[in-house]
Amino acid sequence: MVRGKTQMRRIENATNRQVTFSKRRNGLLKKAFELSVLCEAEVALIIFSSTGKLCEFASSSMQATVERFQRHTRVTHHLERSLPHHHDQADQAANLLKEIESLEDSKRKLLGQGLGSSSYEELQQIEQQLQSSLAHVRATKHEAYKEQIDQLKEKEKYLAAENEKLAKKYLVQLEPRQSLTQVREVSPYLETSSTFDVETDLFIGPPKPRSK
Repeated sequence: MVRGKTQMRRIENATNRQVTFSKRRNGLLKKAFELSVLCEAEVALIIFSSTGKLCEFASSSMQATVERFQRHTRVTHHLERSLPHHHDQADQAANLLKEIESLEDSKRKLLGQGLGSSSYEELQQIEQQLQSSLAHVRATKHEAYKEQIDQLKEKEKYLAAENEKLAKKYLVQLEPRQSLTQVREVSPYLETSSTFDVETDLFIGPPKPRSK
């Protein structure tokens, strides 16, 4: 059965319109995915339905792709305005755009993205750059770790000195209290011994006569 040609006009029936939207949206998302995989293209797709529902697809990062599009649009717009009167500035803008694209491509490759089209020499160069960056990061990390240890040692010394000062201050305050406590413990015995009478067999006077 031959399908008739679809007329390009708004579908009046709401149900048919929603079904058509869902089918064509899914087909469009599938095509965008296939384009990004087969051709290694950076694709970003944004769809708003008639009810305001958002549908989106991004091969890498939607925000990064949109920012890239905005930069490209600004440079291109500036380039188009500058062409009639400022050819030199236009060339500079074009060169700047190429440099930005090259930097973004290098950044993606360093992150492990878009390596399918890279040659062996390019991959080897990327590997060397990553190894150099890793060595630099490790060296910086070691210095930061060493500096942190030195700070902790200094802090330990400071706390030990403060602890020693507090201990000496506590002992100085404690000595008068200990002396006063010892005096209070001895004084009751002194008072008690002075008030008691002691009975003995000692007799003072002439001796008694002995019995025969």
